[in-house]
Amino acid sequence: MLVDKIKNRESGIVLYGIVPPKAGSPAEKVAEISARQIERLQGLDIDGLILYDIQDEASRTSEGRPFPFMETLDSFEYSREYLSALNVPKVIYRSVGKYSEAELTNFVTSLDPQQELTVFVGASSKDQAVTMSVSDAYDLRRAKNSDVLLGGVTIPERHESKSDEHLRVFNKMKQGCSFFVSQGVYDVNASKNLLSDYYYYGQEHNIPLVPILFTLTPCGSQKTLQFMKWLGISIPRWLENELLNCHDILQQSVDVSEQNWLELKAFADEKNIPIGCNIESVAVRKEEVEASIELLNRIQK
Repeated sequence: MLVDKIKNRESGIVLYGIVPPKAGSPAEKVAEISARQIERLQGLDIDGLILYDIQDEASRTSEGRPFPFMETLDSFEYSREYLSALNVPKVIYRSVGKYSEAELTNFVTSLDPQQELTVFVGASSKDQAVTMSVSDAYDLRRAKNSDVLLGGVTIPERHESKSDEHLRVFNKMKQGCSFFVSQGVYDVNASKNLLSDYYYYGQEHNIPLVPILFTLTPCGSQKTLQFMKWLGISIPRWLENELLNCHDILQQSVDVSEQNWLELKAFADEKNIPIGCNIESVAVRKEEVEASIELLNRIQK
């Protein structure tokens, strides 16, 4: 059980992440998409499924979005109505700034603590208008349904510029987070720097470490690469050159992601830092989704 693995601070947790279909899709189209997703994931040995809650991040950067923003179906409703046949725990993301207190209360109190977990996501920038802060959302979950396991987001690249991402992690742990999911990882050194400071701060202050799940995502085209960079994923210049100039960018990105995972795992295992991974595809192209499944299978081996 995913809940038990997190509570026991185990290493090796493997999740798979998806985005619900776009809002306004006909019911038969949603049913078709969900059936395909269930068929794709049914036989895979994953600990849980992440369902993202997409928000418009236009205020985070002045650069144009490579792919147009599209509202998606509510991740919780999609999980309950269309993915119940997929018998794995679900991790439901909530971009808390776009929900009222009543809406978030209803969501939190409806969750099944054994089969449904949640990750609260804050505003993408200080300029984004929000109805609720992450801290307020943490308080609400503690008051309304504290049995539900709560996860947080961590951004290793932010650690490179501010050197305090590990402190953000420990602060969120104080507010109830019992696991973390990273932004997409291509800069393995940034992730190792975060893990190192996370480990030594925990050692110094005698704080048990919780699992950090590193997100790995294939890249199948130059446009997907641009989108990843727009999202804030850091891709070292040398690696960007390699991806853009190789004969098969998708396969190369899968190879790189696997190597990044093996390097992170070796580093973490040496210090008994509990880490796992979350596999996703930021693009909806069939080839990139299938590559994410290939990456998942390679990681599990």
